[in-house]
Amino acid sequence: MAGRLAEGLSRAKGSFGQGLRRILARGRPVGADLYEELTETLILGDTGVAAATAAVDEVRRLAERTGVTDAEGLRRLLAQVIAERLGPAGGLDLPAPPDGRGGGCLGVILVVGVNGTGKTTTVAKLAARLLAEGRHPLLAQADTFRAAATEQTLVWAGRLGLEVVHHRVGSDPAAVAFDGVRAAIARGNDVLLVDTAGRLHTKTGLIEELKKVARILGREVPGAPHERLLVLDGTAGLNSLEQARVFGEAVSLTGIVITKLDGTARGGVVLAIREQFGLPVKFVGVGEGLDDLVPFDPEVYAGELLL
Repeated sequence: MAGRLAEGLSRAKGSFGQGLRRILARGRPVGADLYEELTETLILGDTGVAAATAAVDEVRRLAERTGVTDAEGLRRLLAQVIAERLGPAGGLDLPAPPDGRGGGCLGVILVVGVNGTGKTTTVAKLAARLLAEGRHPLLAQADTFRAAATEQTLVWAGRLGLEVVHHRVGSDPAAVAFDGVRAAIARGNDVLLVDTAGRLHTKTGLIEELKKVARILGREVPGAPHERLLVLDGTAGLNSLEQARVFGEAVSLTGIVITKLDGTARGGVVLAIREQFGLPVKFVGVGEGLDDLVPFDPEVYAGELLL
């Protein structure tokens, strides 16, 4: 899996990472100019001012404490700092499946994000991963604003041999979530994946709609939704911060999935999101296939950019 992530980072490595490696070229002495250039390059890579400044300040402190005086050593320190600031790698945090004796419960994953980020495809990829792990997922298509969302979900589900709970266009998304829970329990599924609408131009209505969906899920299943994942387009750069803020207000996100990372030159946004919201990146999309969603590994990410 680390190899798939490294492959997907090739574009970011060639632009954002290239700029960092150029500044930290072997033999260059460490000084104020170097630190300033490093901060500027991180900002241009969409890490955000706060994250870039904090990371470089930490590198400077480490360099002074450990006696590093050359750019090559600084490059390794920066890789270490970025990996640490992104936090440990982490996958889905779901309850144990029902065991038939009153233990465990249905795991519920709520997936949110603006239209066009690859959200519905990400739901299918998550379902494929769960199937490969021996789980038995059910899909609930609660984006009742777009008929295309249901059509797309049905196509993916057909490929995976899964069932989909859906209603007609214009229906109450919370009703879909409710029916999804009841169907999953009745059919013996152990994970429910709920796709949702992403219409940021009607932000107030969207937030209230998502809150209602989350309330219904929590009422029907203890602790649900256990995962509340925001899907972001890896090419969107710092626009992703506003999306994280809006959706975080609605459903208290547990993590991020970044799509189209195979085509981005703005790989630093993952650090900006972590710095501002404390949210881990759990998966990244590195292609269009069902198996092209891979776990995010901070050490691989930092290493590919810098080492």
